[in-house]
Amino acid sequence: MKMTAMSIPFPPSGSIPGTNPSLTSPVKLQAPMAPTAVETPESNVSLSFNVPFSSNLAGPDVEDILHASPGAVERWLHPEGTPDGPPTHKLPVHSGNVEALRKLCKEIAESNKERNLDATVTVSEPKQIATLRRPKGLVTNVCLSGRVDVVGQMRGRILREMPVAMKCATVDIDCNLVIDAATDAVRANVLEHLDLVAKYTGTDIFLLAPKQTDPETNASFNGGPDAGLDQRLRVAIYGDMESSEHAKTRVLIMIDQILKRTVDAMKLELSMHTLICGRSRKNIKLIESATNTAIYFPPPFPQVYGYTPPGATRRSEDEVFITGEKPENIVLAKQKLHELVMGTKCFVKDAMVSPNKIDSILLERLEKVKKIMETNGSYVQFPPLGSQRGVVRVQGTEVLHVERTVREIMALAGQFYSATWWILLPDPNASNSFRAPSSSDIRAMLSDVCMNSGADVSFDKLTFSINGSDDSVKTALFVIHQIPFVNKAQYQMRIKIELANEHKEFVSGKKNGKINKIMSQSNVQIIFDGFNEYNFYIDVCGSQYKATTVGLDLVEQEMPASISFHVPDQYHKRIIGIGGQHIQRIMKKYSVFVKFSNAMDRGGIGREDDDIKVDNVICRTPARNAASLDLVKQEIMDMVEQVDADHVQETVHINRLYHRELITRMNELEELEKKWNCKIIFPSTEMASDSITIAGPEYQVPQAVDEFLGMVPESHEIVLPSSAELKEYLQSQEFQGEVHGPLKARYEVDLHINKDDQADTDSSIERLLLTYTRNNAGGLRDAIDFLISRLVAHGLDATTIKGAIPRPKSDSFEESLPFFDSKLLQHAPPPLVTESPTKANLGPEENSGVSIFEKLRKPGSMSSISSFLDRRKHHTSSPGSFFRNGSSNGSKASLVSIESQNSAYRNPWNDSGVNLAEDDQHHWPTKAEGSKFPFSSNGGDITPRHDLRTSVDSGTAARPSTSSSSTGYPAPIGPPR
Repeated sequence: MKMTAMSIPFPPSGSIPGTNPSLTSPVKLQAPMAPTAVETPESNVSLSFNVPFSSNLAGPDVEDILHASPGAVERWLHPEGTPDGPPTHKLPVHSGNVEALRKLCKEIAESNKERNLDATVTVSEPKQIATLRRPKGLVTNVCLSGRVDVVGQMRGRILREMPVAMKCATVDIDCNLVIDAATDAVRANVLEHLDLVAKYTGTDIFLLAPKQTDPETNASFNGGPDAGLDQRLRVAIYGDMESSEHAKTRVLIMIDQILKRTVDAMKLELSMHTLICGRSRKNIKLIESATNTAIYFPPPFPQVYGYTPPGATRRSEDEVFITGEKPENIVLAKQKLHELVMGTKCFVKDAMVSPNKIDSILLERLEKVKKIMETNGSYVQFPPLGSQRGVVRVQGTEVLHVERTVREIMALAGQFYSATWWILLPDPNASNSFRAPSSSDIRAMLSDVCMNSGADVSFDKLTFSINGSDDSVKTALFVIHQIPFVNKAQYQMRIKIELANEHKEFVSGKKNGKINKIMSQSNVQIIFDGFNEYNFYIDVCGSQYKATTVGLDLVEQEMPASISFHVPDQYHKRIIGIGGQHIQRIMKKYSVFVKFSNAMDRGGIGREDDDIKVDNVICRTPARNAASLDLVKQEIMDMVEQVDADHVQETVHINRLYHRELITRMNELEELEKKWNCKIIFPSTEMASDSITIAGPEYQVPQAVDEFLGMVPESHEIVLPSSAELKEYLQSQEFQGEVHGPLKARYEVDLHINKDDQADTDSSIERLLLTYTRNNAGGLRDAIDFLISRLVAHGLDATTIKGAIPRPKSDSFEESLPFFDSKLLQHAPPPLVTESPTKANLGPEENSGVSIFEKLRKPGSMSSISSFLDRRKHHTSSPGSFFRNGSSNGSKASLVSIESQNSAYRNPWNDSGVNLAEDDQHHWPTKAEGSKFPFSSNGGDITPRHDLRTSVDSGTAARPSTSSSSTGYPAPIGPPR
């Protein structure tokens, strides 16, 4: 494998707003061709695979729909008169996809009659068995029979021409941006634009009412969306992955246009997008901060799936949208992008991956690949889905980043297994005769195996070939073992596991001691077979199902389980000790290998790595000893001072439109990061997410969160009836001294009376505006109670106030003492939350049972929205819903690690392995004990098998990072040895 460096020349950029200067790299990545399957084209094969329709994707609730694009209601809602509780897969859109698949398969079969190609579609629900992992919901299966080359081509065509991986993308939009105050309805031009976007992109778009949240379940530190955010309308976009992302970007641009921002576009080579964005999109955030613009990049995999809805227009893969307040800002942003491209140097490397595993990664791990690309600032180009090519090309700005990306992609490939099951023909001289299954039997058999396991299964010359995730392959073997004609014949089995080359000695043990013992105990043969410069294969071969599965289980138990976490470099010497005596004692005590990596190992001081707290300590042990990993981590972290201990992440929810204001204060944010040794991570612009992540030491993050939320202003309005006495009191100096001053001093809340244009409204009411910052939102309820208690003494009727926040429902103890008013018996405290009730309920209670269809003319249009939204705001079972997320500034930093306790993976590292004492730590099963082959219910993301960890941590353990893991780093931190 040769890595080449290329400097990218850059043409002059246009400076006139509205033009689209081209930033095209002369090196356009093209996926190179790879050798295809070794079978000869003349041989026939039967192949069964599942088409991953998102049949569990449900449409919106009919009561929430305010507007729908033409035809969307008919596709995503059950027809009128349908009995209650129909399954989701019976929605017209899902039924239509199955019918379209049947039509395509029929067309394929008829057009390939001379090739004897047969295509069969089967739709069913798999049988659920408690001990086995089975796909949930409706499964759509296709079985192709014919020549090997034709079958492979038709499989790729089916996957590329069907809307696989459908999703629902959501964009929240403030009501004041789209609702016309005069007519109290959504503006007609907004609805027309949504319909135009839906038609242009081939998606179905719904405008939905604000979602209702349970205040009890959302009562956690930044755990649920802010009450003010819940008052926004939702734009739900249904479609395939590429089309929904295209429509989502168009909707975001529409919102920017409503905000009077200028929109422009430019051309930029797709493979350069993630490179110029930098690691964690740092470069783009700096440009957006300096120019006050928003930059929208296209999805990184435009040609992978290949499906385009009928009549739709695909987004150009190299088109980048830029919005800004002024045309000058856009010109400046283009200039800075020009400078980034001019300074970019590219390194390219090709890596060999099994074609079947490439398809599995594209269908099941694509989000994980996007995360890898963003973390390393690299670009990964896959061949099209089902193309049977086995080469992946990686491009990056540094050799180290390219190597890390390749290793992480290889770790993803290791999460998928392949297996072969040969049925041996009996002796022709024997009296018993062997009857091979007919073509119809083979199709039924393969469909049953595939639908009940989720793996791709082929049958050729009495040989089964299985490909898929680890659990799906093992489940398929179990189902094949139940087939009668397979049981009655002699057979041979082989299961192939892919693992990093660095782990070869770790798994085999000294002088192959571990592998030899497994082979002798389970009567299997284990072969190490080289694959490429990164990974090798472990082949587990046997002639008995139970013995082979036991041997496979034992091999998995010897595979490396690891956990990685961050320890500041200044503590490494203290933990290692003189001559390594401290760390050697820990390693011997727990039979765990520990490796430290400092800044020099990661590429030198001053690099970007030092700005991001990467995992620089890794602990590794065989999977059967995985329980010791947490104990080792705890003992190491006990030597670290609390101020630097446990690197955690905290998520806060802030309206995404205000992110732009925060990003423009980048200097203040950098000072905050240095002060608390934390990192503030904003989501990408095209994600339209409200979540901002603050990462750092566990004991520093709460202070950083508090100070960060202090930069976010919010307000709350109270409306109360006016009277002469009350008006006089509000304008008196006594009010300033008794109320205004204490509100600011005690609760950090400023009070404004009839502010701005509010003074021109009805003189019979008084409008009080309370302003505060998000970190002080927890005291808002007490501030309102204090204010009302002072105003009641001057003629205010407390029952006529709009905007007050009622106390939550009391507990049973308080209800049992209704007549006591004692300071010793305090009221139940409010739920522990920090988000603010920016816009609490201001309208009267309304419990009428009027349906949505009585208030709206039809789902596709609306006449009045305020009464509908008002009814939804008041329709709650708890008075605490008026204040969903206000609280003290408590932290759940110590609880963050709970979310990551299942994000386990194997971490490639270069060491000689760990040999455990076998007398008390592991029991080797014998053939007489039968199979101890476990089938996990957690999917294909947890291998090797071991008990779930009882303690929690911010690291990861037990196998390469998967689509469900969000932390950790699966590749070596330093350059490969």
